[in-house]
Amino acid sequence: MIIPIPIGLWIFSIVADIIFKMGWGGPGWNDAAFYTMGGGIVGALIAALPGMIDLTGITNSKTMSMGIWHMSFNLIAVVLYAINFWLRMHRPPGDTLPIVLSVIGILLITISGWLGGEMVYVRGVAVEQPPDESV
Repeated sequence: MIIPIPIGLWIFSIVADIIFKMGWGGPGWNDAAFYTMGGGIVGALIAALPGMIDLTGITNSKTMSMGIWHMSFNLIAVVLYAINFWLRMHRPPGDTLPIVLSVIGILLITISGWLGGEMVYVRGVAVEQPPDESV
């Protein structure tokens, strides 16, 4: 359950950006984008801890490679969002560059999410096998 929190916060952040940028809402939407982005950064760093533990337990080389790519995309996204967060403190509200960085961040976590889903649902990483009930 810890993984959807930063994803949801970052998606809401870009939605709030779009609402503010299009003039559909007041400055509260810009603030919402800023704070949800910060929350997403914190949530992603917290989610990285169990992810790192899972990564160290992978023995299959192809799955390990997939896990390293998954981790790399996530870390790049977190760095990008940290830069984005910093830019928002130093640029005018509704500036285009932070919104573009948010779009890139969403693309990165989409790719990472696909890799994570592949590892969990296809390769069974961090999934406890059900007990054998045939005996």
